[in-house]
Amino acid sequence: MELTVDEKTVFAATGGKEFAPSLPAVIFLHGAGMDHSIWALQTRWFAWHGYGVLAIDLPGHGKSDGPAYETIDDMAAWVVRMIDACGAEKVSLVGHSMGSLVALAAAAEAGGRLSSLVLLGTAAAMPVHPDLLAATKSNDPVAWDLIVSWGFGKPAHFGMNRAPGMWMQGGGRSLLARAPVDVLGIDMAACDSWKRAPEAAAKVTCPTVIVAGDRDMMTPVKAAAPLVEAIPDAKTVVLKECGHIMMVERPDETLDTLIRAISPRDLAF
Repeated sequence: MELTVDEKTVFAATGGKEFAPSLPAVIFLHGAGMDHSIWALQTRWFAWHGYGVLAIDLPGHGKSDGPAYETIDDMAAWVVRMIDACGAEKVSLVGHSMGSLVALAAAAEAGGRLSSLVLLGTAAAMPVHPDLLAATKSNDPVAWDLIVSWGFGKPAHFGMNRAPGMWMQGGGRSLLARAPVDVLGIDMAACDSWKRAPEAAAKVTCPTVIVAGDRDMMTPVKAAAPLVEAIPDAKTVVLKECGHIMMVERPDETLDTLIRAISPRDLAF
């Protein structure tokens, strides 16, 4: 599906069904250098169970027009405008990694328009090692190897893909490799420089669930603790034997957690 925001074309995957603004909407935001494809399983479930789904390619990513925004605040402001453009009245916002920061900042500004917020692989701060930051800014392929090595938990380094014959690390590297030139460097710099997460968290008013992997070396469980403290009644779910890219490493467990967080039925954690 294509949307128009700020007179530019935005691509969104809809989970195999036409997006209907009259349905409760779930909007998925990907991480640095990635695109809508990271949400393949989760989007299809929600689309076929009564939700309008938009897995967005952020500006400059995937199939969306550029340029990419250079700050988390600019990305978040764009997301709020995108929510207006899609016509949905009530939205659940789901973000992973960089997308979790964008979702958090957008939630702070969207007020009553959000029915729920889910932050996966998130942290109160996301500093990036100077060497990795330099590699991404220079478009050095070593950056892809570093990110997938640190991004996947230890079990994913030894196979463990739910689909026989599929290689998680190779798939992750290919996804980063096909990102437009300079986008990964822009995204990583945006994560590194954003320091307003606790401030934004204090403004969130909708039900919030934070999802972490117990083997996450990029955003360990404790890194999200200030957000849990700042967001009223925020819940934390820790996925076992799972690293940073939980949608791929633990797709079923991630989906189950999203269903419980977003479903209008009162399913307690």
